[in-house]
Amino acid sequence: MNNRNNTISQGVDWTIIWLYAILVSIGILCIFMVEYRIDSNWLQSFLGGKTNYSKQLIFAGVCAIVATFILLTDSKLFTAFANLMYASGILLMLATFVLGKNINGSKSWIPIGGGFNLQPAELCKIFTALALAKFISRQETDFSKLRSQLIAGLIAAAPALLSILQHELGLALVYSAFLVAMYREGLPAQILIVGSSFAVLVVATLILDPNVLAISLTVIAGIILLLLRKQAKKSKRLMVLVVGIWLLCVGTQRFVVPYIFNNVLECYQSTRIYSMVGKEYDCSQNKKSERKAGEKAARKPDDYNVRQSKIAIGSGGLTGRGFLKGTQTRGKYVPEQHTDFIFTSLGEAFGFVGCFVFLCIYLFLLFRIVKIAERQRSTFSRVYAYSVASILFFHIAVNVSMTIGLFPIVGIPLPLISYGGSSLLTFTILIFVLLRLDADRQMVLR
Repeated sequence: MNNRNNTISQGVDWTIIWLYAILVSIGILCIFMVEYRIDSNWLQSFLGGKTNYSKQLIFAGVCAIVATFILLTDSKLFTAFANLMYASGILLMLATFVLGKNINGSKSWIPIGGGFNLQPAELCKIFTALALAKFISRQETDFSKLRSQLIAGLIAAAPALLSILQHELGLALVYSAFLVAMYREGLPAQILIVGSSFAVLVVATLILDPNVLAISLTVIAGIILLLLRKQAKKSKRLMVLVVGIWLLCVGTQRFVVPYIFNNVLECYQSTRIYSMVGKEYDCSQNKKSERKAGEKAARKPDDYNVRQSKIAIGSGGLTGRGFLKGTQTRGKYVPEQHTDFIFTSLGEAFGFVGCFVFLCIYLFLLFRIVKIAERQRSTFSRVYAYSVASILFFHIAVNVSMTIGLFPIVGIPLPLISYGGSSLLTFTILIFVLLRLDADRQMVLR
């Protein structure tokens, strides 16, 4: 325990705690709106522990105990055991391949009894944030060197790769959020530019005809060479660089992207991405969708989830239908509406105004975390704080975009709102470890 802090409130940022409590309460309210039935006793159903909103209330109580314990913990423990916790998280993720329970096609859950399941990939986000902060804050780490940048990338990539093997593409994508924290510590902007350019190239490959895109890339390369012809005459390396980038782009468009969609992603994942840009994906090209002999071809997945989500949010209008008056969410037309599509219940009940206020609460939370990050004396605390902010932002942006059709469905929960003990516990620990580190910001932790 930290003997210097006589009370739990000393040095703690209570603004973050109030925002956390408000968001958790909104989450329980949203789950209640989705599942409540008029013929049931709401008080009894809340205390019975059988409904999802009553379970979420139990999860919130457990998280409150965990949060209190974290605030009473010595900050030095997080630096001392960061690497050990990361190794434990990786081992837990590996254990799912042996002990895991298959839920919705993903074998990433470990049953812990009483009908509850643990998802190690969620908890590993905490351990990865601590391990990354530990590595970057070491005195011998020079983050301007390529070697250090690669090691930091591997720390984030290891759990992401395991998540992909567990068929949890959404959770795997979350680990890319650590690039923001690394960028703050000196990761070259060129890496982010290359990553963004690859994403644009993938979208262009899906939208445009292959030959048209190849010709367009060739024309662009030709224009660049024409504009830089004087420099190209003086330096052959510049011409080689432009031609090399052109070959890489065309090769990616022709071979890499089709290979990823046909051999790496599942058929339903490729279909969702294609549907986002208004295209249809031919599942017969997908090597992972091979069926047993004599088995009938399954109906190709469509955008039913997103269409129902859009209808629910759109029906809320400006001010919403009102509390417990939603027809789409209450009628269970929206699949997974208490988890991945929980945002639809807010949109239908409280409309644009309610969604705007709700997102402003998130925005205030993110700005507050960034402010906390910038006032840290310790590199460890600053890297960890930016990791928390980037993880939260990624979850919020992707989940909300997913429900309104701007991003493919990848199964990412809305922080502190979506139903799930693992998710709520993960974000609780992430936030309250940050608060504990901030309370001791005068210390230099490594």
